[in-house]
Amino acid sequence: MKRFLIILCVLFSGMHSFAQELNCIVSVSAPQIEGTDKRVFETMQNAVYEFMNNRKWSNYNIRVEERIECTILITINNRLGSDEFQGNINLVLRRPVLNSAYNTVLLNYIDKGFQFRYAEFQPLDYSDGTFSSNLTSVLAFYTYMYLGLYFDSFSQNGGQAFLVKAQEVVTAAQNANEPGWKAFDGTRNRYWMVENFLNPSNSALRDFYYKFHRLGLDQMYEKVDAGRDNCTQSLDGIKTLFNTKPDLFAIQLLTDAKRDEFVNVYSDSRVPPSEKATVVNIFKEIDPANGSKYQAILESK
Repeated sequence: MKRFLIILCVLFSGMHSFAQELNCIVSVSAPQIEGTDKRVFETMQNAVYEFMNNRKWSNYNIRVEERIECTILITINNRLGSDEFQGNINLVLRRPVLNSAYNTVLLNYIDKGFQFRYAEFQPLDYSDGTFSSNLTSVLAFYTYMYLGLYFDSFSQNGGQAFLVKAQEVVTAAQNANEPGWKAFDGTRNRYWMVENFLNPSNSALRDFYYKFHRLGLDQMYEKVDAGRDNCTQSLDGIKTLFNTKPDLFAIQLLTDAKRDEFVNVYSDSRVPPSEKATVVNIFKEIDPANGSKYQAILESK
């Protein structure tokens, strides 16, 4: 309980502080690019690391030991020019579970439409409400998504302000030449990611992040059955949403992040067979491509 009280004090304090919010692991690699000076990728990695970890993204007072754990892995597939690159960015967000050494994954997503310019040793500048480069705007967008989902997992709609900021990044990037920012770029991009979470008709998404984590996983140390029951209720909401919007991007984001955890939670020997059957039917409905993985729940003893 002491650990959780520390987290609450940290997250919901209104005090200003110079402590940064993120403990972000950053990696930049270019395994397919040959015949070029690899030093630029090292300096790029350092620049992105400093941008993510040394910048203050909110007014919350977060202690060093409670910084939010996340990962950004940039894989460069093409060098289009001396300062222009194209590749993927893998984004992972985790948060601690009360009274355990376990970290639960909130987001695990690969953005494959990542094209940007980076001039070696040039500072990465960013100001809210403006678009100066695709690199810094993409990083700012995902930082605000990280914060929005993280805070949502601790209190009902607690990440609202950060999700709004993420949407503002999208709005400022509407005239960008690079893909991923516009509604007509496809249905699975940055525009639709934040739209899905802020759309009131999709409220079950944010209900899930709060109920599954704060009312579910966080409670299971002391009240296993009650906590798991809240997890199951949150899944019922996602199933209802899926029935009306089966192609919703954010549901895929959710299942990609939580799939292994779903199997682990409900494979516990204390879960009644009837409950296992119920959740497996939900998982197979909302994540049909991976239905065979959920079969392990029914086979567990």
